[in-house]
Amino acid sequence: MSKKDNHVPAKHEVNITRIFDAPIAMVFSMWTKPEYLAMWWGPKDFTNPVCEMDVQKGGAIKIVMQTPDGIQIPVTGIFNEIHAPDRIVFTTMKIDENGNAELEVLNTVTLSEEDGKTKLILKAVVVKSTPQAAASLQGMETGWSQSLDRFAENLPVI
Repeated sequence: MSKKDNHVPAKHEVNITRIFDAPIAMVFSMWTKPEYLAMWWGPKDFTNPVCEMDVQKGGAIKIVMQTPDGIQIPVTGIFNEIHAPDRIVFTTMKIDENGNAELEVLNTVTLSEEDGKTKLILKAVVVKSTPQAAASLQGMETGWSQSLDRFAENLPVI
């Protein structure tokens, strides 16, 4: 009998493509300026009372998402690659109540101009997870879809 591995294989991923009616520089800014990212990051009705980013290779990300019922979900991460205005690669980790990474995801955002609009391709690959991350894994695609819906809603703000 073999032991079960508690880590999700790297093949668990989310791929989403969206077209935004906005210039590429604006879309890039929505990902790299904390005051903009705080407006749209996370599922519908979530807020982000903490959103801090050092947007450079090796720079840190700290976001505290808050559910509608007040539960806070800390997320940390590192920027692996920043190539303005068309590519952002960053790792995010959902942190549990003991300060340990419950879920680690490698996110790649690729932007390109198409007929005056911006095409966004998001690839989010699970690097590792614990059994406690099961609900987060199940909701990952929905969460990203809702985040990008919020992203589109907030584009006219800037």
